[in-house]
Amino acid sequence: MTDYSIRERSLQPTVARVEHPLIETARMFAGNRAALSGLAMLFIIVVVSLAGPWLYPTDPFEMVWSPFSPPGAKGFLLGTDYLGRDLLAQIIHGGRATLAVGCAAALLSVFIGITFGALSGFYRGWIEEILMRITEFFQVLPTLLFSMVLVALFGASLGMITFAIGIVSWTGVARITRAEFLKIRELEYVTAARSSGASNTNLIFRVILPNSLPPIVVQAALLIGFAILFEAGLSFLGLSDANVMSWGAIMGNNRPYILLHGFTIMYPGLAIFLTVLSISLIGDGLNDALNPKLRKR
Repeated sequence: MTDYSIRERSLQPTVARVEHPLIETARMFAGNRAALSGLAMLFIIVVVSLAGPWLYPTDPFEMVWSPFSPPGAKGFLLGTDYLGRDLLAQIIHGGRATLAVGCAAALLSVFIGITFGALSGFYRGWIEEILMRITEFFQVLPTLLFSMVLVALFGASLGMITFAIGIVSWTGVARITRAEFLKIRELEYVTAARSSGASNTNLIFRVILPNSLPPIVVQAALLIGFAILFEAGLSFLGLSDANVMSWGAIMGNNRPYILLHGFTIMYPGLAIFLTVLSISLIGDGLNDALNPKLRKR
């Protein structure tokens, strides 16, 4: 190769390879060890909660041995509770209800929050005033007390508990969505789409909402952990379905014996702690991966 051809090739412009946003986000998330640890931990918890009843088919409501048997006694790995029921079976079966309520309540909160935030941020005017006043009303409500009233009035079923948690925890999503819509609706590509004749529905769902999802996704992930803690609090206070086993219900049933037999509270509390911790690590990882300002942190 001649010197002229080498110089000519070196003068050619270099075209940077553009990476798809989803691939870039996945790569940034995969580089976060804490987030990957949280994802692995949550995966194990979900798999054990779903497949555990088949792998460990002990009835969580069956009295299998004497009350308060210590961990390891008579083959019961985590011991028994105040009625002699297997704690390991209770924790495995209780994970289903706890995770289901957490995910469903978070989805309900995100749906309500996106609806209120998107409509108020896009239409402005009197629509924004009405929706924001409603948002402020729910924001200043004592969330635990309001949810306790709802469950006490309409019954302590899983559906009612999910609704009670979701109806009091959507205001943060609404404010984040509104802020994103207020910022994005004035950008040039939204103005161009509006000038080309795009309807308001297309502008909201196809133009603005997809570009405002990153902070909403992070908030939704953290809401799952909040809903799990909320459900555990309600169950600990006795506001849960007595026919459904959950981690909070295990703690609530054994709370009178916390000083003498603390292991009956410790193990379900540890399950809640690890689950919420893993979700928080995933949320932080998503925040770092989706926020360009934090990617070089």
